[in-house]
Amino acid sequence: MKQKFSIKWKASKQARKQRKFRANAPLHIRHKMVSANLSKELRKRHEKRNFPIRKGDNVRIMKGEFKRKVGKIEVVNLKKMKVEVEGIYRTKKDGTKVSVYFDPSNLQIKELNLDDKKRRDALERKAGSKAKKKETAGTASKDAVGHKKEEVKKEDTKTETKEKMGGKE
Repeated sequence: MKQKFSIKWKASKQARKQRKFRANAPLHIRHKMVSANLSKELRKRHEKRNFPIRKGDNVRIMKGEFKRKVGKIEVVNLKKMKVEVEGIYRTKKDGTKVSVYFDPSNLQIKELNLDDKKRRDALERKAGSKAKKKETAGTASKDAVGHKKEEVKKEDTKTETKEKMGGKE
């Protein structure tokens, strides 16, 4: 089995191929894999369901031993595809504290770190495209209905003219 990352890979039902895709993915694709869902307020504001996690984001832990705890992202490890949350530690037998790594799927973003202009632009770009799609979908459905009505009117006028002419052709 070759170790090179395939650009042509779309999807597979086989778990081994999915694991291989994730293990051999380059950093720019891994960054997208390290994303968490947004809180309800952020979803409404940005019209987006999830977004890649970045250092400085405030997150809430949704599953596991530390459920419902809130903290800031301290480290994003793209190699492990895990994140470290500030203030959440596990104590070892010898008493030392060790930070806990979380899978991003178990986190929810409560507040985004928008210091970076590119990140703000990405949020606006995604929200803008969705708004445009909604507008065009609304007008397209209206147009489709309008065309159907015109076709019905044309058929009615044809039957009316036939009746005026004397019935059959």
